[in-house]
Amino acid sequence: MPELISVSSLDRTNLPEELRVYSCSSEPQLLHYYEPEPGLFIAESPKVIERALAGGYEPISFLMYPDHVTGEAAGILQRIQGVPVFIGDEANIVDITGFKLIRGALCAMKRKILPAPEDIVIGKSRITVLENVTNPTNIGAVFRSAAALGMEAVLLTDNCCDPLYRRSSRVSMGTVFQIPWTFTGTSLADTGKLKALGFSSAAMALIQDSVGIDDSRLTSEERLAVILGNEGYGLDRTTIDKADYTVYIPMFNDVDSLNVAASSAVAFWQLRKRNR
Repeated sequence: MPELISVSSLDRTNLPEELRVYSCSSEPQLLHYYEPEPGLFIAESPKVIERALAGGYEPISFLMYPDHVTGEAAGILQRIQGVPVFIGDEANIVDITGFKLIRGALCAMKRKILPAPEDIVIGKSRITVLENVTNPTNIGAVFRSAAALGMEAVLLTDNCCDPLYRRSSRVSMGTVFQIPWTFTGTSLADTGKLKALGFSSAAMALIQDSVGIDDSRLTSEERLAVILGNEGYGLDRTTIDKADYTVYIPMFNDVDSLNVAASSAVAFWQLRKRNR
């Protein structure tokens, strides 16, 4: 068990760096913390931290409520050596972080160098591509659905929210550390990029001439990329025009659209490979 350090006993004017990262840096600043090397991110909740550690991410410190030391985080702390564990009550932790913990434990971790898109899709038959999805809750929910419903990798355009932001990884229940992902660039308008990777493309969009999500041609594709767009305006028109398929989800009661996270769950389930 690592040494426990009470935050109430520390000099607030001179906090150690391993604790200061929870209060002195925004998430974009943490992203660039060691620039040009990969920066840091904050994982929240024992489940998320556990999956990040299992994914090979290196912790630099923990911050948690005391009851988690012998509770939900006990198994994690028994395996960690040489990493400071700061503990404090709700008032002390809110004073440091500026927010109330949802699940009682935080861990500052080092990022990894992201792989190239072509490296993470090797041997994959179903992937999803996210274009300009900016809400961290939606990113987390899409990752959770992707991991649970048969997608084998996630590609994101550079304007997407970072999957390692605290809310994204928490909402994903740590699946961002289980499913391969990377950023692809600013646009996927040239879906020839997907074709070059060996995938047919299915753009999820409510436009004329779309095919129903139950079209048998979709599930018969050997390798398929399911493309999902921005929460407000959907996919760029050039992405839609150059996709192999434009796909819609039939709906009832005059409902004209679904949230991107809900759409992803329906699409992933329907379009997964049936011969797994």
